[in-house]
Amino acid sequence: MTKHLKLYIDGEWIDSANPNMQDVINPATQEVIAKASQATKEETEKAIRTAKRTFESGVWSEQTPAARAEMLLQISDKIEVNLKELAELEVINNGKTKREAEADVEDAVNTFRYYAGLLHNQTEEAFEADKDLQTLIVKEPMGVAGLIVPWNFPLLMSVWKIAPALAAGNSIILKPAEITPVTAVKLYELIEQTDLPKGVAQLLLGTGAVAGQTLAESNDVNIVSFTGSTKVGQQIMQAGAGNLKKVSLELGGKSPNVIFGDADIDLAVDYALFGIFMGAGQVCTSGSRLLVQDNIYEEFIEKYIEKAKAIRVGPGNDTKSEMGAIVSEKHMESILNYIQIGIEEGAHLALGGNRMKTDGLEKGFFIEPTVFTDVTSDMRIVQEEIFGPVIVIQKFKDEKDAIQIANDTDYGLAGAVFTKDQPKAIRIIKKIRAGITWVNTYHLSSVRSPWGGYKTSGIGRSLGKYGLDEYQETKQINISMNPERIDWFEGNK
Repeated sequence: MTKHLKLYIDGEWIDSANPNMQDVINPATQEVIAKASQATKEETEKAIRTAKRTFESGVWSEQTPAARAEMLLQISDKIEVNLKELAELEVINNGKTKREAEADVEDAVNTFRYYAGLLHNQTEEAFEADKDLQTLIVKEPMGVAGLIVPWNFPLLMSVWKIAPALAAGNSIILKPAEITPVTAVKLYELIEQTDLPKGVAQLLLGTGAVAGQTLAESNDVNIVSFTGSTKVGQQIMQAGAGNLKKVSLELGGKSPNVIFGDADIDLAVDYALFGIFMGAGQVCTSGSRLLVQDNIYEEFIEKYIEKAKAIRVGPGNDTKSEMGAIVSEKHMESILNYIQIGIEEGAHLALGGNRMKTDGLEKGFFIEPTVFTDVTSDMRIVQEEIFGPVIVIQKFKDEKDAIQIANDTDYGLAGAVFTKDQPKAIRIIKKIRAGITWVNTYHLSSVRSPWGGYKTSGIGRSLGKYGLDEYQETKQINISMNPERIDWFEGNK
């Protein structure tokens, strides 16, 4: 029986007044696995009013850090107990492999626990500002946080926002991507089983044009945190200008992975494959541009293509699958369109480029691992985010050339350098204009590290103590230790 997904407002699961339901599809089979309610503008406004009322009541915002930490641990324990089910739901809704989904759920558990620990270690700053004047610097919750998450990491991206937002003492409204709401609903079912006060956390299913836009425009929403495309991020910034709300954006990328001639080629090939084909390339930080030094260019490509050919593509719930499905038919068509653009631009299609319709994959949205070589920086496939299993490989001569090519896009989310020369690695990585970088590895990171980009890849940072800062206001409190008249004005003496 197809599951009916509802909205969650003020501690109640409700049907939307909107009669139109969103079919939720398994991208590996095109089977309808759920039907989701679509929030109206009025229902979104109700969620905002509820969150504001709850925040102002102090039932959560005035809890001690220790009490909030305890609640985060309750949520993390619920996720851990339900790890297997959450991973299975992520697989059938998003299309990713079981291995990837299980890693996402484990990261979700760790994220809640990290912020619980961080709350125990937060300290207020105090200093003597002047004679008899003591100053305190304190952190306070912002108020109502609108959290808008993408479809590529439905559960994990939700947790990356929910955990620090709740830790800070805010009331929250989560809006998952309309095509991948299943694990968000399950997460809220688990949150409902904890002691989190009613009305602190709302869940809106539906479109960005209605629910997302209403959150961004509302004067009663104090911060909107969005992960998604640069174009939509720009729209959210414009919509949020009415009350000058804080906007935190983690947006697109076209990240360079720079391979020098002195690199361990087998290691570089391994991580270059992982950098783009993990998640079928539907990862914001994917190393979608490979820059390879000219003296190893041919050798590298030969080894890379040989390994890419062997990647096993298939349904995420098949343990033999190493790369899963594309999230939707619409997105699959977008990727295939970019592949055609690359061919028309004159790039050499060295591998793949097609939808996979054999070996039982004909009902799903699967694309072959695709490799373009001999590309140039003026090509659209080099400049624009494809967000799929498509790598473009470009040749460079020396350090200066590598840096120029690496920074020659509007994006600045991530980047990597592979070389055995550590001083050179540090020298190059410091010149790559990106917020998330690696040396002789790719994708590996920690919840303690800030996550975000330069240029059109976003504003603000997720994760670490920086992620908590995003959801807090900073206040100075000045206390006179020996109150005396100031007698500034002569007439008052």
